[in-house]
Amino acid sequence: MTPLRSDHFNGKTFFSRGHVNRNWLEVLRWRLTSRGSRWPARVELTPQPPPPAPRGDEIVATWIGHATWLVQTTRGNFLFDPVFSERASPLQWAGPRRAHPPGLALAELPRIDTVFLSHDHYDHCDAPTLRRLAADHAPLFVTPLRNGDLLTAVGAQRVVELDWWQTLSPAAGVEVALTPTRHWSNRLGAPRNHRLWGGFFLTLGAAANAKRLWFAGDTGYDADSFRAIAARCGAPDLALIPIGAYEPRWFMAPMHMNPAEAVAAHRDVGARRSVAMHWGTFQLTDEAREAPVEALAAARQAAAVAEGEFGVLEPGASIVA
Repeated sequence: MTPLRSDHFNGKTFFSRGHVNRNWLEVLRWRLTSRGSRWPARVELTPQPPPPAPRGDEIVATWIGHATWLVQTTRGNFLFDPVFSERASPLQWAGPRRAHPPGLALAELPRIDTVFLSHDHYDHCDAPTLRRLAADHAPLFVTPLRNGDLLTAVGAQRVVELDWWQTLSPAAGVEVALTPTRHWSNRLGAPRNHRLWGGFFLTLGAAANAKRLWFAGDTGYDADSFRAIAARCGAPDLALIPIGAYEPRWFMAPMHMNPAEAVAAHRDVGARRSVAMHWGTFQLTDEAREAPVEALAAARQAAAVAEGEFGVLEPGASIVA
């Protein structure tokens, strides 16, 4: 079914505000002028304790790597943008390779009730991982419009597609809204921007005492959208915000925030606490592996944001909100 025309769908393809898409000449310019930093071939992880069991209304979020998060609550276990493969690519012998293993192995996951898939890019949407999850957990899959075909192709039996601002209750006491992001979509087999993209805002419990989680997804900086999220959904107790894949700025700024913009997004949405993601796992752009963490520290200092207010986890580490 073709979606209805809207402020982000022209009847054929989806779009974000501002110029987000890059053409092949711009891609060529980047590749010819790139001075990309060399990443370590492999990063050894510090062993982390298992995630603690959630109590009461607690949210326990465990960073597995890149944009992959395990979120555990007493109302269900949720997995965001699961990528457990060695490469973020349609090919397992080429494309960006992991700098470190997943912070939790696929076999170590608890029962997964719901999988949230933000968009179709290979560093967020990994067919082998999704196939394993569909077979082993039979979860509900929640995703933006027109991404359902990717999920049914890997064996998903229960799929719900959402438009921006649409809501769903995947479990008792849980409401999720698909939130706007400034991004784009592209994958082999479909035209560019054929599928929608977005973030996810989870509200857990009764409104008066609800706990709120925002998974920002992939996005360029968009203050109006971030403030609208806070106005419509409330201020999140925990925000998962991307800080990496931002250089060179002339190319990446429309689609990926840098750490200073991530700090601004943290403030725009009114998050009580934020944790960084989308850095250190796959080398997608020119900055050094640790550059986003160093730049985040500088951005926090410049904005007078405490380290505990917007921090970084090691892969496999957890935060309780």
